[in-house]
Amino acid sequence: MTESTDPQLAAFRKSIDNIDAALIHILAERFRITQAVGEYKAKSALPPADPERETKQIARLRALAVEADLDPEFSEKLLRFIIDEVIRHHRKARGD
Repeated sequence: MTESTDPQLAAFRKSIDNIDAALIHILAERFRITQAVGEYKAKSALPPADPERETKQIARLRALAVEADLDPEFSEKLLRFIIDEVIRHHRKARGD
């Protein structure tokens, strides 16, 4: 049996592919909402970043990661990457 004909490996990979697709759709929805937030902030003359909320979100998601048996360092890095991208979009909406 080779890697390409292993039915167990194929089943695992199909599950991974489905999860990856779900992640992309969830991220797309998240960015649609944060785009609306960025436009609202720009119209309301609010700053593109909210460090206090970011700190709270990171702490909340680190705790969720621990509960889910996911490395909290990884979850923080992922969330920081997402937050940085959101802030970039918010600055763009503001014309920075």
